[in-house]
Amino acid sequence: MISLFDIFKIGIGPSSSHTVGPMRAARRFMETISGRDGLAHVQVTLYGSLAWTATGHATDKAVILGLCGERPETVDPEKADALVAEIWKKGVIAIGPATVRFQPAHDIVLDKETRPPVHTNTMQFAAFDRDGRLLENARFCSVGGGFIVSEDAAESTSYTMPEVPYNFRSGMELLDLARRDGLNIADIVLRNETALRPKEAVVAHLDRIIDIMMHCIERGIASRGVLPGKLEVRRRAGALYERLREREKLNSSLPHEIMDWVSLFAIAVNEENAAGGRVVTAPTNGAAGVVPAVLRYYRDYCPGATREGMREFLLTAAALGGLFKLNASISGAEVGCQGEVGVASSMAAAGLAAVLGATPSQVENAAEIAMEHHLGMTCDPVGGLVQIPCIERNAFGAIKAINAASLAMRGDGDHRVSLDQVIRTMAETGRDMNHRYKETSLGGLAINFPEC
Repeated sequence: MISLFDIFKIGIGPSSSHTVGPMRAARRFMETISGRDGLAHVQVTLYGSLAWTATGHATDKAVILGLCGERPETVDPEKADALVAEIWKKGVIAIGPATVRFQPAHDIVLDKETRPPVHTNTMQFAAFDRDGRLLENARFCSVGGGFIVSEDAAESTSYTMPEVPYNFRSGMELLDLARRDGLNIADIVLRNETALRPKEAVVAHLDRIIDIMMHCIERGIASRGVLPGKLEVRRRAGALYERLREREKLNSSLPHEIMDWVSLFAIAVNEENAAGGRVVTAPTNGAAGVVPAVLRYYRDYCPGATREGMREFLLTAAALGGLFKLNASISGAEVGCQGEVGVASSMAAAGLAAVLGATPSQVENAAEIAMEHHLGMTCDPVGGLVQIPCIERNAFGAIKAINAASLAMRGDGDHRVSLDQVIRTMAETGRDMNHRYKETSLGGLAINFPEC
């Protein structure tokens, strides 16, 4: 089991693999070289997808913040741009007691030619002395959802898992455990989490995640203006909210218009993500709007919704997200957007089904349905920005999640295609997908948009 503390991380936009991961890697390298004798110069090289979308995904900004010692979960989004601008202006950065030469225009190298040997999201950090001699070198891979590993570790497809009461690495194993002990999926995850840390810490983390998700929706609705980047995409969550409120006053809303609210919730979150605001990776930043939107749907529109139910939703969703991370990928640069919005939709479908009273088999079916109908989805961000089609795509992922949960609960949990088979199919589809459609902005809508 991958912990919910890893599935639901707190960070800033616009990308978990291209912003959160590189910031964490840069900070880790900074801690390694801090206090090193003779330290005078630092250089960073970005490869693959990180190089192709570095500016649009704010990877360059993230690297600078990480080298300055900032963490994704605590950095102040309001002050981050000013800190980065200061480094650009001065051309030096403080690492421990040393003032080190670091000129972003020259020392953040975008290598679009070299194909990284292990993972497309590879970055290299190098530290030199005053004579240009190499003091330290490290290579990291950002493997999705803010997870980073050394390049050597990324060559292994296995994970060393903590000892917990209920070990599972597949949907089938998870269902077997639930049947054996008469537990639901959230119970299993909670028992595993509380074997690693006090229950109070688990509940506090869940509540913090819930609060940040709900606050992100509100912040997105309240904000106006144009999103950063050359596309000049105008925020529309606020205007959409006002139109929906006006429609409510007429007392003539159609039943399906509830889905417009769900879309609004997802759009609000992903506009915040695109603006570099505080979001929760769920399981990634590019897909950060799906789970909050469906969770808000449960809170606002499902009779009997409770805070405890919201926790159960997230515990269940974390179990499913962990299965995708273990057995396939949650990286758009590795498997396309099926690994981001597709996985988020699957997680949200499972969480919603669980809190509406589904059996573990129905929960597994809901997750399977949601992912099955995202298979093959490409990652083709226009202009390298997490805006088009990413923002609307989250809205559709949330709608699909609700539909999948509803369909699963109309059945008895017995179905022909298992979640494990769909996860395996997603992984194989991602491997077969041309690299142009995996977060490089070299194919699909990213290159056809200028002709529209």
